[in-house]
Amino acid sequence: MGWRVPTLLIANRGEVAVRVHRAATELGWRTAAVHAADDAASLHVELADEAHALPGGGPAAYLDVDALLAAAARAGATHLHPGWGFLSESAELARRCAAAGVVHVGPSPELLDLFGDKTAARARAADAGVAVLEGSDGPVDAAQAEAFVRAHGPSVLKAVSGGGGRGMRVVRTVEEVAAAHASAAAEARAASGDGALYVERLLEGARHVEVQVLGDGGAVAHLWDRDCSVQRRAQKVVELAPAPGLSPGLRARVLDAGLRVVGGLGLRGLATVELLLAPDGELRFLEVNPRLQVEHTVTEALTGTDLVVAQLRLADGAALAELDLPATADPAAPPPAGSAVQLRVVMTGAPGRLAELALPTGPWVRVDTGVRAGVRPSGAYDPLLAKV
Repeated sequence: MGWRVPTLLIANRGEVAVRVHRAATELGWRTAAVHAADDAASLHVELADEAHALPGGGPAAYLDVDALLAAAARAGATHLHPGWGFLSESAELARRCAAAGVVHVGPSPELLDLFGDKTAARARAADAGVAVLEGSDGPVDAAQAEAFVRAHGPSVLKAVSGGGGRGMRVVRTVEEVAAAHASAAAEARAASGDGALYVERLLEGARHVEVQVLGDGGAVAHLWDRDCSVQRRAQKVVELAPAPGLSPGLRARVLDAGLRVVGGLGLRGLATVELLLAPDGELRFLEVNPRLQVEHTVTEALTGTDLVVAQLRLADGAALAELDLPATADPAAPPPAGSAVQLRVVMTGAPGRLAELALPTGPWVRVDTGVRAGVRPSGAYDPLLAKV
């Protein structure tokens, strides 16, 4: 049998599904979309070569592994890309893909297990010589979280699984813990299917910096850093690359931490190592997101690299050296000249119909969106409308 055109099932929706479709099309691949009942008229469905309905509506439809794999079988998919959110960090999905003979575009199930458990990821960072904040060794109930706050002061409740700020609450007093724990657990359960929470000390006034890393199953490299400190309700709204105001020595420390955490683990694909940087230079590990990040676009703008194309090629067995990337394993390497800024446009109230949509254009302007004029965005999903 000769080579056949790969078919990529995009197991997600909205803006990320549109983004992945664009990269797959650039490689000459076919794409298959999936959609919940309330998403049938969405842009990602319209763009794909074919589309498959999922049973039910809302986020639960995109968390149904059986339904996604059934859609992959109907499409004859050779590959599956999970996007971000939903099942993007699901080791179960990766294992089920392997059993079905479908290439999962992402790290191995073992790495997804490791980094999907935020407390296990903290232990890995500590073992790699990267400092972590005081925190629980595993999930905590409300009473255990109260005891931690009593001992350590202002703290953060966080979802053990998932990401994107879902299931995160800052608690400054013991009296706040019970209500915060209940609401964070419910939010985490709705986003990822897992409502377990852990707790760690709040590092006051810290910047949120992160390192974009890539691996080919052996070698790892970085594509420099980003700053994601401007947030609304634990959701990033402004991202910059590279992180501004870092001295060469401090940037080297940040990049070295990112490479240390993922080095030697057999990473194949993309991952982002997130760190907290205090005003006094204290650097602490936050988490690893073993997937494509919403803010990947600023790294692309800074480096001229299509990270989704790189992700697809790495999943197909390519080595880093074959990708002709500006990535490097040297933490002291200076970032490319220039800078990039991403602003997220989000809904802040009840969704209405988008009667008109006028996107900015011009030199050095990029817009990523999953909506178009005439649609009524659903309030059941992430409120992101576009990234400028």
